[in-house]
Amino acid sequence: MDCIQINKIRSYGYTGYLPEERLLGQWFEVDLTLWLDLAAAGESDDIADTLDYRQAIETVKQLITGSKFSLVEKLASAIADALLQLDQVERVQVRLSKPAAPIPDFGGTITIDITRPKTDHVET
Repeated sequence: MDCIQINKIRSYGYTGYLPEERLLGQWFEVDLTLWLDLAAAGESDDIADTLDYRQAIETVKQLITGSKFSLVEKLASAIADALLQLDQVERVQVRLSKPAAPIPDFGGTITIDITRPKTDHVET
């Protein structure tokens, strides 16, 4: 399966366990891997045969800026769910990072890394 990788999508958002994180906000950074079939686009040279990754970037930015979840795991899952709604995407990996987590004496980065497949739900 082919993939498109999009790295360093950066937006300011209001997700976090601490009340001040949801009030004051913080920066988030997202890296994506989107699995899809790129064969048709490779032949046709037509954007209609692939994923317009501007749409994926905009989806991520809107979810970061517009959500107030308590857990970054929930934000990462919401991003994955939204991207799996795009027709071409068969599987997605979301790496969501908090580059400045408000943890005393910690200068590192916290990253949630999830991979989700598209599931075909058949309604009965």
